Amino acid sequence: MTMSGLPKSACILGIGGALPKRILDNHYFESIVDTTDEWIRERTGIIQRHFAEDGQLNSDLSAEAGMNALRDAGLEAEDIDVIIQATCTPDRLIPSTAMAVQEKIGAVNAAGFDINAACSGFIYGLNLANALIVSQQARHILLIGTELLSRVIDMTDRGTCVLFGDGSGAVVLGASDGTRGILGQYIRSDGSLKDLITIPCGGTELPPTPERLAEHLHYVHMRGNETYKHAVTRLVDSSREALAAAGLGADDIDLVIPHQANTRILRSVAKRLGINYDEKFFINLPHIGNTSAASIPIALNEARETGRLQPGMTVLLVAFGGGLTWGGSVIRY
Repeated sequence: MTMSGLPKSACILGIGGALPKRILDNHYFESIVDTTDEWIRERTGIIQRHFAEDGQLNSDLSAEAGMNALRDAGLEAEDIDVIIQATCTPDRLIPSTAMAVQEKIGAVNAAGFDINAACSGFIYGLNLANALIVSQQARHILLIGTELLSRVIDMTDRGTCVLFGDGSGAVVLGASDGTRGILGQYIRSDGSLKDLITIPCGGTELPPTPERLAEHLHYVHMRGNETYKHAVTRLVDSSREALAAAGLGADDIDLVIPHQANTRILRSVAKRLGINYDEKFFINLPHIGNTSAASIPIALNEARETGRLQPGMTVLLVAFGGGLTWGGSVIRY
């Protein structure tokens, strides 16, 4: 607590995850598009990814991950004041997926809403959750990142269909006890680059019509080469700005958990930051794929379960995504 009695920051009290049981390796895509397992591995680092089963919803995975995070925190659903759902693949446009999650887990005392910052959604949500807790508008917040990207990818487009997977990760946040918490944050965006990663059809600009659906405008469209150039620069900038906000340098970081987009991108980021990639970057991309807003919380959960994330560690979380959006957070776990 600060002199004023307000908490200095939020901290992570619990972490949880949920992955669909259906797994597709790269050989699956060899049969439907002009690609190879070798090409996918070399260009992206991805070997397999999880796809939701028919009928499985974003809110189903979110509820599972959320309950796992609550158990890890030693709390009940009734203890949650706010549910923040980071996703660009909601169950419905109205209402928010957070409402479905609230009902499924029984968080009867919570307000809830969705945010869409694409792959940066979890970082944006962490920033917002921290502000709500520091201002004492909430004691406990359930922040969830979930995507069902398998429902919005064009399975005839080899440039995108091999990249994405489904999954959910969640954290429970509460007031810092002074020994752990969020040390520094940074978020930014550039709307002039909004068309680099987009789903053109489905909103009010281009409502769905048979003609637009036939043109596959309701699927992800990405200009990969241009996106790559911005990704490295913005991830490096976000890392440096978040570290500066925390009053720390790259040498102070014990673990980096980045958005799992592409191993070539992440190796370039590590090199520019002067952080040893093999020792300090936690990478689960090969068996998860790119899960957008779910990427960082899924990796957080896996890092905790495998022992890579330990209490007292100083951790850099950093992301970049459609919007374009980017941001970073430095936390002491």
